[in-house]
Amino acid sequence: MDFLAGCLGGAAGVLVGHPFDTVKVRLQVQSVDKPLYRGTFHCFQSIIRQESVFGLYKGSGSPMMGLTFINAIVFGVQGNAMRRLGEDTPMNQFLAGAAAGAIQCVICCPMELAKTRMQMQGTGEKKSSSRKVYKNSLDCLARIYQREGLRGVNRGMVTTLIRETPGFGVYFLAYDLLTRSLGCEPEDPYMIPKLLFAGGMSGIASWLSTYPVDVIKSRLQADGVGGKYQYSSIMDCTRKSIEREGWRVFTRGLTSTLLRAFPVNAATFATVTLFLLYVRPDEGPKDCEAAPHHAPLQQQAQPSSL
Repeated sequence: MDFLAGCLGGAAGVLVGHPFDTVKVRLQVQSVDKPLYRGTFHCFQSIIRQESVFGLYKGSGSPMMGLTFINAIVFGVQGNAMRRLGEDTPMNQFLAGAAAGAIQCVICCPMELAKTRMQMQGTGEKKSSSRKVYKNSLDCLARIYQREGLRGVNRGMVTTLIRETPGFGVYFLAYDLLTRSLGCEPEDPYMIPKLLFAGGMSGIASWLSTYPVDVIKSRLQADGVGGKYQYSSIMDCTRKSIEREGWRVFTRGLTSTLLRAFPVNAATFATVTLFLLYVRPDEGPKDCEAAPHHAPLQQQAQPSSL
């Protein structure tokens, strides 16, 4: 049931947050010489006007498909890591989260590659005149594999690993610290709002800790769209980005990312918590204790994606 709840919660998070993610990617990879968008809200307006509201959901099939595998990996690795580490401490939560983040990159990297390519498809074009290179996320990955093999499908793996490992560590650590400090009583009428607040703020903390790496990852994964490559490596991408746009390049799309982080985690936690309380009316609330050791609830309510 925990696994199913996590999948449903993750799906809710994708539906709520994917439009913000599309805006983030467009802002991160747009040309500095001929920018299409002036900022977050202008990007939202432009996509809806030119590509309809469905343009905001381009590439959503990829994260939806990957949810099952990512949830299985994150929940399994984090739970096993905590059992092996033994004591439920903030540092162990960080280590278990980092391990889960690192291992799920095997699924996360190809999934985000397809998502990024789909999100960039038809940028700035009217919906009626837009030529589709990829039919869907699976077709996108299949075409990349045909042209570039496994190396192409795993483009951006190193940057994904650098982002996800500390990112999940910070997430689990922040969530653990917040839930401990807020307290959680079985009879507390504000239990769910507290969990939602902790999850949302933990998501924000995680993104802030790794956002510069995410910018480079997006640029590397979007590189090659249209057959033109700009970057030969991570360092080359970083150097060229800083030379052309300065250090502010690492904040491109940050506003939409932070706007997305809280509602995504709120939607995920609400779905997971309500589902568990519905299917386990006698067990769900009992798992929430005021004592420091509240691992059962945490493992149940933990979102599967940042």
